[in-house]
Amino acid sequence: MEISGGITASLQGRYASALYDLASEQKAVTAVESDLDKLGQAILGSADLSALIRNPQIGRDAAAKAIDGVAGVLGLSALTKNFLGVLAANRRLAALPDVIRAFGTIAAAARGEASAEVTSAHPLSAAQLEQLGEKLKARQGKDVKITAKVDPELLGGLVVRIGSTQIDSSIRTRLNTLAQAMKG
Repeated sequence: MEISGGITASLQGRYASALYDLASEQKAVTAVESDLDKLGQAILGSADLSALIRNPQIGRDAAAKAIDGVAGVLGLSALTKNFLGVLAANRRLAALPDVIRAFGTIAAAARGEASAEVTSAHPLSAAQLEQLGEKLKARQGKDVKITAKVDPELLGGLVVRIGSTQIDSSIRTRLNTLAQAMKG
């Protein structure tokens, strides 16, 4: 399995890689990936949870109890709960969103997929995502798992990130480029 050295060299990548190895040994990669997706959505959807994982004033024990409670509410697997406990004990909960992204990238690489993060000004329909997936598959030569995000500041167009490659066709970037060209 080919994994970018940049991913596993980072702190978040080392945690994600260790979790992937454990999940792989226990044949629970899909379950852990699903757990982490749920957790990532919960972090994005809850300002309180986001603040909890980033607050350095919360002690290890309190953070561990709180994150265990969140894991219980979300119905996460024992492996994922234990992993979150390790992150809390090591005061690394702030790295959780990056660990989730890194785990997804590692799991996709193991399946022979590429993962793409697509940011658009407006939510994309299922048909648009499917069409974009087909085009990215043709370009990459392998299946592409798309994670869609919305950023109204783009005004229109898309920003697609696949690994370290970024394709930016947003109106915001085009306007900025035009403004720079007009300055001379």
